[in-house]
Amino acid sequence: MRERLEYEGFSAEAAEDEATATSLCGKIPFDVIISDTAFALPDTGVPVIALSSDPSIDTAVAAVRNGARDFLTKPVDMNRLLQSIHRTIDQPETVPAPPSAAPHRSRRAHAVQAEQIIGRSPEIEHVRELIDKVAPCEARVLITGENGTGKELVARWLHAKSRRAGAPFVEVNCAAIPSELIESELFGHERGAFTSAVKQRKGKFEQADGGTLFMDEIGDMSLAAQAKVLRALQESRISRVGGDKEIEVDVRVIAATNKDLREEIRQGHFREDLYHRLAVIVVRVPALREHPEDIPTLVDHFIRTLADEYGKPPKPIDAEAVTLLRGMPWTGNIRELRNVVERLLILSGDRITADDVRLYCQ
Repeated sequence: MRERLEYEGFSAEAAEDEATATSLCGKIPFDVIISDTAFALPDTGVPVIALSSDPSIDTAVAAVRNGARDFLTKPVDMNRLLQSIHRTIDQPETVPAPPSAAPHRSRRAHAVQAEQIIGRSPEIEHVRELIDKVAPCEARVLITGENGTGKELVARWLHAKSRRAGAPFVEVNCAAIPSELIESELFGHERGAFTSAVKQRKGKFEQADGGTLFMDEIGDMSLAAQAKVLRALQESRISRVGGDKEIEVDVRVIAATNKDLREEIRQGHFREDLYHRLAVIVVRVPALREHPEDIPTLVDHFIRTLADEYGKPPKPIDAEAVTLLRGMPWTGNIRELRNVVERLLILSGDRITADDVRLYCQ
C-alpha cells in the first residue's frame, strides 16, 4: 500500500504497531493516518482512516466513535481509499490534538501555490519557454510525460501566468474517480439524481468557471465520459446529472496524461476528436533521466524545503552521495527523488553520506 500511495504522489511511511506509529508522528507532520487497528488509534491529532476486514455496522460505528474520520473494509478498493484521503486532506477538520502535542504542520501547506520549476538544463529551460509563450493565450494544453515528472506543476504555472490567475484553479484526477462517479464529479448533480444525492452539488466545471480546470490522467477516462467532456468543450455548456438546465461555463481546460494518446486512439480507448480538442498545444515534460545534471540542484532544493517543513536546519550532503544519486535510474522521476531525499533526511545522522544512500536507497 505504501508503494501504491507513493506512486500516486504521496510521501508515505509504514509502521508495524501503535508505538512505532506514535513515534513517527512525533517526528513527521503527517496529514492522515491509515490504520487497520481501528480500536487502538494513536492520539496524535492527525485524522485517521480505519480499515477492517469486518464489514459490520457495529465495527464501523465503533471505529468512528473511536476517532476515525472514515471507515473502509478490506480488501481495500484503492479508488475509494484515494477518494477518502483527498477528502480528508482537503477538508482538514482535524481531531483535537492532545495538549502536549506540537502544532500540526501540514505537509501540503507549501504545495498550495505553484512551487518553482527547478533546474537549468536545456530540457527544463524549454519547458519554461513554452509556459511563457502559451500561458497568456486561451488555447487548451495537453501536458504529457511519465509519472512523477511534474505535470501538475507545469499546469499550475500555466494558470499562474495566465489572465485567469486570479480565478479558481480546479484539479481532478480522472484515474482516481470510479467511472460511475466521474460524470457527477465533473458536471455536478441535482438533488435526487441518484440514491445518495441528498443535495445539489456543483461539479468541477462549474467550480472552475472563469478559471482553469486541470484534468490529470485524462487517458484513464471512460469513453462515455470522454463524449460528455467533448460536448462541454465544444459548446461551453454543461448539464448536471439529473437536470435539464444547460449551464454556460467559461473554463480553460489543461489536461495531462502519462499515456501515449495516439496509441490509445489506435486501440479504441480514446476519442480522436477529443484529443484534437485538447492538444492545441502539447507540452512534454522530460523524464528525470533525460536531465540528470539537474539532480544536484533538485536535491539541494528538497533538503531545504523538507527541513523547513520539519522545522529543522537543513542537513549537509556529501558530494559522493550526490554522485550516487545522479547514477540511479529514477523510474519514479522527480517524485521519487523527493521521497528518497525525505527518507535520507529522516534516517541519516548529522549529514547525508554515500553510505546512507547505499543503505537506504539502493
